Amino acid sequence: MTVTAFRHRPEPDEVARVTATAAELLEVLWGRASTAPASASQLRVLLILEHHEDINMRTLADSLASTPPSTSRLCDRLQAAGFVERAVSPADRREVRLRLSGRGRAFLADLRARRERQLRAVLDVMPTAKRVALLEGLEAFCDAAATRIHDDAGDSGNRIA
Repeated sequence: MTVTAFRHRPEPDEVARVTATAAELLEVLWGRASTAPASASQLRVLLILEHHEDINMRTLADSLASTPPSTSRLCDRLQAAGFVERAVSPADRREVRLRLSGRGRAFLADLRARRERQLRAVLDVMPTAKRVALLEGLEAFCDAAATRIHDDAGDSGNRIA
């Protein structure tokens, strides 16, 4: 299936449309690698905790654009599943710090491995030159997105993307 026929210099709108289509196709492929027993919201929490060890509950709630009670309930379920550990902050006993447990890290590693198998099946049928071009483009995209997320986080205080 051809998503689009590119001109020599594609416009950002065209690239954004094709990228959105690619993201949707990834969701379909990754849907084959179930995230059970974690929901999509819980998976997002796990990914944030993976990158922000010892985050406090309020900062996590802010990063999810959620309320502290809703975030706490998400973390209750993740803790019950053994994916998250909570600890009282030594500096302030009212503050709860969160981190991934070993089981949470193992879950994410397994999920990534299953997702990568789904991707490899698609990439295996692509010509090598197209895979190289995709890799170069994705590396540039990741750099630009990381810069944008970092800049946005700096503009909004403690918010984490």
